[in-house]
Order: sequence, then structure tokens, then C-alpha cells
Amino acid sequence: MRTVRLSRETVLWNLKRLDSALPLQACLNGARSPGSHPALPLSPEELAADAAEAIRAGASSLHLHPRGADGKETLAAAAVADALAAVRRAAPDGPAGVSTGAWIVPDIRERLACIASCTVLPDFVSVNWHEEGAELVAAACLERGIGIEAGLFHPAALQAWATWRGAASCLRALVELPDGLDEDATAAKAKRMLADLDQTGLGVPVLLHGEGSSCWPALRLAASRGLGTRIGLEDTLRLPDGSPASGNRELVAVGAAFYR
Repeated sequence: MRTVRLSRETVLWNLKRLDSALPLQACLNGARSPGSHPALPLSPEELAADAAEAIRAGASSLHLHPRGADGKETLAAAAVADALAAVRRAAPDGPAGVSTGAWIVPDIRERLACIASCTVLPDFVSVNWHEEGAELVAAACLERGIGIEAGLFHPAALQAWATWRGAASCLRALVELPDGLDEDATAAKAKRMLADLDQTGLGVPVLLHGEGSSCWPALRLAASRGLGTRIGLEDTLRLPDGSPASGNRELVAVGAAFYR
């Protein structure tokens, strides 16, 4: 318990410092393959340019997936450091986080080693609670003073997270909705997840977002409820009317308008 208790103090400090990171987060690239969009940022320089534009367009925090020289996602310390350093130079007022998705480094021991070897720390990381080793990843990050965004894709993941002893230390709970849902299905699934989350009594700030077909419906619902959300090329390549987005700046600008 001692590690979690000390980490909780650190992360609660982070929570106060990053409170302005709600309601809108820019998710710049995600797991998308190189070439999936003409403006998809991959290199540190591209991520930095998009980060600065996203903050100017209305985002208040940033989520990115660092890439190696081959364009593939990585948690290697050098790549994470290069990406974060570039983004922070370009957008010093935007707290920046990275993914710890299991697909990036499937072996849990290697993933933990990557976290331990990081020399430039993100402000927060997302940890998907349905993935094997989620608690170990979160605890390792908390111990280093990194905020945790708990990725909750379904009720079983939510319940598993809610029973973890460090749940209340999390920076945010991400209610994450899949592609393939229409507007009504998005609203129904979101409301069920939000009700379950409310019943935990943890009081952790919520960020609600979707992907693909559920992206804009989830964003509109989040805005109507005053919840945090995110938008960017990770979650959609299109604007609400179905037309192609030019890039992250346009997506963020349109998303921010729903909060005005």
C-alpha cells in the first residue's frame, strides 16, 4: 500500500496542475498507419507542429503515440523523449500524454522496462484496463509521478478498474466507445457506462470519446454534459458532416465549437 499512497499524493498534485486539461484533448495520431491521412503526424517535428496548432485551435491537453524511425509505434525511451521534448518546445502550455497500449509492446515485462527507462516523462499515460498487466503498468507509472488515464472500453473493464486500490488516484477515467455505433447506440452505451462509473463513487474526472462512427456523437454528448472529450486524427478522419478533415487543427477547432 505504501507505493500507492505516496503515488496518490504525487498524482493528486498532477491533477491540480492539469485541471485545465479539461474539456478538450487533442489525440494527434494514435495507431494509424503512415499514409492513412496526408497530414498524419509521425515524426517529433510533425507532432510538435500539430500540437502547437491544436492548442491554438482550442485543445488544452495532448495525447500522442511516439514513433520510431520506421514510423511504427514505440515506447522506447529515446523516441518518447524526442517526441515529448519537441511537443513541449512547441506547445509548452499543453500537458502531454502517451499511450501504453499492449499492442505497442506486447510483452508486459518489456513494457514495464520501457516505463522504468524513460528519461523524459509524460505528464500522463493512458492505460487500457482490459489489457493484461494494466494494474502493473499503472502502478509503475504512478510510482514515477505520471498521471493515469484509465481506458475503460466496456463494463467489465470499468468494474476491474474500480476495484483496483489505486483507482481514486487516476487523473481521468476514459469512457471509450468503439467504431460501428450509430448516434442512438453511442448515446445508449455511453449513458450505461457513465451510470456505472457514477455508481463507483470514485469521483474521478471523466473524458468521454468515441472512434470512427461514434466519435462525433460521443463528443456532442460529452459537450452537452460538460464532460471532457478528445478529438483528432486518432479518432476520426472526418468532420461531423462526413467530409474529410484537413488535419488535427481543423478537427480540434470544430470540436471546440461544441463547448462554446
